Amino acid sequence: MKFRALICGAMFATAFGALASAQAQDTWPDKPVRLVVPYPPGGNVDGAARIVSERLQQVFKQPFLVDNRPGAGGMIAGEYVAKSAPDGYTLFMSANGPLLFSPLIFKRDVYDWKKDFVPISSVSFTPLVLQVHPSTPYKTVADLIAAGKKPSNTLTMASPGAGTQNHLVSEYLQRASGAHWVTVHYKGNAPATTDLLGGQVQFNFDQLSVALPFIQQGKTRALAVTSPQRLAQLPDVPTLQESGFKDFSTETFTGILAPKGTPAAIVARLSDALQKILLEKDVQKKFENLGAEARGSTPEHFKQFLTKEDDRWTPVIKQSNITAE
Repeated sequence: MKFRALICGAMFATAFGALASAQAQDTWPDKPVRLVVPYPPGGNVDGAARIVSERLQQVFKQPFLVDNRPGAGGMIAGEYVAKSAPDGYTLFMSANGPLLFSPLIFKRDVYDWKKDFVPISSVSFTPLVLQVHPSTPYKTVADLIAAGKKPSNTLTMASPGAGTQNHLVSEYLQRASGAHWVTVHYKGNAPATTDLLGGQVQFNFDQLSVALPFIQQGKTRALAVTSPQRLAQLPDVPTLQESGFKDFSTETFTGILAPKGTPAAIVARLSDALQKILLEKDVQKKFENLGAEARGSTPEHFKQFLTKEDDRWTPVIKQSNITAE
């Protein structure tokens, strides 16, 4: 009788737990949701997060709070989310570097995106611009490469962090051209941009969404873009392909993920909402004004995209021994 009672009690507890979990999913969200960003305020990822958080708040009738947690190539934010409760209240708004490459580059096995996160949806895609401080003499990519080939050159490139797409494109250009320069890593895009504008560094690769206003104001000079074709916003600026780097193009993505184990129903609700939000004309316009393209996806399609990006860049990082040291 005691054994039977224990079995019945266990079955009741399991059923009650499942019921409570289902009810929690049905009522989600019933409190604020945090959208954790791996960079300081002011950069590409932060800007995208603030656009979607505003609309998510309106859709779900709960605050979606942007929580900036910069540092360690984005891993402070990534590890925080990976170790958070998988209940839909802590989400990771990431880009290429923090999600895919930082653990490898920093040699810290703090998370693996395939094991520790559930992709929800992509958010935006942004080409990068190679830009220089206007005080430099460089007018073309060829000018910059020629300077970088001089043995005693003093070129410095501002990076928002090791393992970011900005950094990897710079590494690619050095390997492909035979040039070299000093890479100065910052804790995010905002301080890197500040030093570029102040002339403390000579150039950087930056997302169009951040770079465009400074280019238009004459505070920086664009030499090339990383898109396959020239951009409508910068019709006179050639692509890297036109500048001699055939078949090369890349862009920075932003996307939202949840800790592994987050209920599928919550993931589906978030993904569905994001896909609809990112099709709204006013939201698309906000991203266009930033130089980005709003583009949502299903969880499965986002996972497929991440896998392709991982397969493309991880061998480059390993073969080139790119580290944060």
